[in-house]
Amino acid sequence: MEVIITDSYEAMSAQAAKMIAQQILHKPSSVLGLATGSTPVGTYKELIRMHKEQGLDFSKVVTFNLDEYVGLPPSHNQSYRYFMDHNLFHHINVPTGHIHVPYGHAESVLDFCAWYESEIKRYGGIDIQILGIGGDGHIAFNEPGSSLGSRTRLKTLTQETITDNARFFANMDEVPRFAITMGVGTILEARKIIMLANGSKKAKIVAEAIEGPVSSQVSASALQLHRDVVVILDKEAASKLKRADYYKWVYDQKAKLMPALIGKAT
Repeated sequence: MEVIITDSYEAMSAQAAKMIAQQILHKPSSVLGLATGSTPVGTYKELIRMHKEQGLDFSKVVTFNLDEYVGLPPSHNQSYRYFMDHNLFHHINVPTGHIHVPYGHAESVLDFCAWYESEIKRYGGIDIQILGIGGDGHIAFNEPGSSLGSRTRLKTLTQETITDNARFFANMDEVPRFAITMGVGTILEARKIIMLANGSKKAKIVAEAIEGPVSSQVSASALQLHRDVVVILDKEAASKLKRADYYKWVYDQKAKLMPALIGKAT
């Protein structure tokens, strides 16, 4: 696991976008695993800028999103498809037929989840998976206690998650209780994983995920088992890491030896 500590949210976002762009330039038909939430928005903005100003081409790219609420149509302003359309897809040239977001209105959720897994395999697997991390250490909707070998499935949301989401809806009754989510095992099959985190509120759980034991109670800790994970943090999110100085030293040494590959974040 490589840990990159940047000075700001903007630098974190730029670093992640550069890695994604390098992947697309290397393999135009790359399969990207995408996340929602406030954390990756800056990365998506930078990718949009690269597309508009530098010609970064998404015409052969295929995308798979991590999750979606059950019961919300794609047009609902709190659905994850709506989020992705407005924060990325409508601003780049990725073909609509290449976009995959779990469908919350599937007639059979079990059949849909099996199909989603098969679609990922049909496209050859995910090249880069983007992740955020929840306040309790979850990745996607793999709440504490999720199996580290889990696959795409229906997941019951915790009361904490439902309460946290209530601010986005008119009343508590409208808040979804279930979601379709990629499993931890599905996520770990991506060839490369980039996890992003910013802000002091994430510092404690980031430290647990990176430096604590591997546990189903902190699903992000399973990333320690993956062969190619990059965690990109701002300095606030990194503030509780015990080995922060070592991570910075490793990054600086690699930047000196391989500047074309590393690319200094500012």
